[in-house]
Amino acid sequence: MSNLTVAILAPPDYAKDLGKKGTASDITFYNLKKGDATVTFIEPTRYPEKLSSLFFAVSFADRVVLVVDEINATFGECVLMLQCSGKSTGYLILKNYITPDQIAPLIKGTVLEHYEVIEEDIVGLREKLLDISVKQTAHQKVHDTAGKGTVPVDAHFNVKGVGVVVLGSVAQGSIKKHDTLKVLPTEKTAQIRSIQKHDDDAESAITGDRVGLALKNIESEDLDRGFVLTNDPSIKHATTISGKAQLVKYWPAPLKEGMILYAGHWMQFLPTRLEKIIVDGDWRMPTITLTMEKALVYPPGARVVLHYLEGGKLRVVGALTLQ
Repeated sequence: MSNLTVAILAPPDYAKDLGKKGTASDITFYNLKKGDATVTFIEPTRYPEKLSSLFFAVSFADRVVLVVDEINATFGECVLMLQCSGKSTGYLILKNYITPDQIAPLIKGTVLEHYEVIEEDIVGLREKLLDISVKQTAHQKVHDTAGKGTVPVDAHFNVKGVGVVVLGSVAQGSIKKHDTLKVLPTEKTAQIRSIQKHDDDAESAITGDRVGLALKNIESEDLDRGFVLTNDPSIKHATTISGKAQLVKYWPAPLKEGMILYAGHWMQFLPTRLEKIIVDGDWRMPTITLTMEKALVYPPGARVVLHYLEGGKLRVVGALTLQ
């Protein structure tokens, strides 16, 4: 079975005709299955009210569908989020007589410059994405399944007769039934009792797979969204992180020590304090150190998206590459 994860940035409930509705919170999942091919659609249900909703929807996307029905601040914020998240593959659906020429200057120099402009055709879009799902997984089986597996948690609950179940996507590597995984950033471990992919039992899962994992040796109250299940020793967790930042070109002034920024990585969206900033030349490319109360879990060289929620219209600050 193969899976493709697609962020749908569009008017509310746009994805309801693309797949069967799954779990719903500040992000809503829709699942499409045909034979061995599956597509997981994610909508940022609480956006634009909650910027974290947009980040979570974009974070795990292999591809993006951006429906532009108005050129406004929300469109601009989506462009910045996709740019800072490095989401370079996607599609633009233009509505209300908006033309490619109208948006060209607004996406010039961003990842969206390479997005394909497509007609609004729900059936055609479903078939296109199912086909990509099959081809992508054939590639992944060769390139991405070596090594240990990592699964950030986006939901967890108890199921009668089964026990603790977590939902998430395999961020990298592969996992197998009976694997023992660390539950970061805690000191606990859990064993995989069983794996489900789109309601089918499976012996293993690889990068990109959407999974439900039944776990042993842990309780639901020991878990939280953003926790990471992994047997990869290279995965780190820390309450102090440093790296080189690149601010969006619209950011109006240099960052200042003491600012409260929100760090987005995988299913984490954590408040952080800017402890130290070093500017060597361009103030839009400072080296910064952030501290936080809860530890951030990340792989070496991770890309973190920085957000600022303290008023003002510009909420996406830039990206930070961790040292």
